[in-house]
Amino acid sequence: MTSPIVLITGALTGIGRATALAFARDGATVIVSGRREPEGQALAAELKTQGAADAAFIRADVREETDVRALIEQTVSRFSRLDVAVNNAGFEGATGPITEQSAENYEAIFDTNVRGVLFSLKHQMRAMLAQGSGSIVNLSSVAGLIGFAGASVYVASKHAVEGLTKSAALEGAAAGVRVNAVAPGPIQTDMLDRFVGRNTEAKAGLIASLPAKRAGTVDEIAQTIVFLASDKARYLTGQSIAVDGGFTAQ
Repeated sequence: MTSPIVLITGALTGIGRATALAFARDGATVIVSGRREPEGQALAAELKTQGAADAAFIRADVREETDVRALIEQTVSRFSRLDVAVNNAGFEGATGPITEQSAENYEAIFDTNVRGVLFSLKHQMRAMLAQGSGSIVNLSSVAGLIGFAGASVYVASKHAVEGLTKSAALEGAAAGVRVNAVAPGPIQTDMLDRFVGRNTEAKAGLIASLPAKRAGTVDEIAQTIVFLASDKARYLTGQSIAVDGGFTAQ
């Protein structure tokens, strides 16, 4: 694939930002999306200095289907096609035992992690099916593969992402549209710090439990996404790749 057109949601921080930079360094045209205009415009400008063939920011809230539809339509209108989409926007919500979970927490988590991915897949696949090609990578989590006490709603949302990925992959395969997921383990991000409550002992204990004995980096996740999106993985669809330092192998 030569200078692919790449769209990344939730691109302003963490894994999304690292992924945008990784695609830019490979010479792709990168469209980044999020809810904060100043940070988005600054990132688009930075991507151009890092090697992107072109870069743009389009504001969108993935919880709103009108925003997602406009995001895809503007991307295709400006750049003529959509080769790669990375659905990274996510929210961990409040942790705690299932007996204390609220409807408000459920809605906040599912609106971004499930509703947002569903709307994104819907409109991305429409564009890709029409052109007869494309690769979509959804951000799942090891929480989409196993359970975690105290994070039931987040776990449920990521299991839903796994199901959406497999179903969309089956719908797109014959038309040349691939859909996969990346399931990060503990990665050094602000989200990890929020999960452990910035408790250094809890974080150290979690990392000590990993076979790799360290947290992963956002760049390691980004490189996996770039591979999955590329023609090097052209026979790979409907899969979830755990990038977790061996965590789920235990």
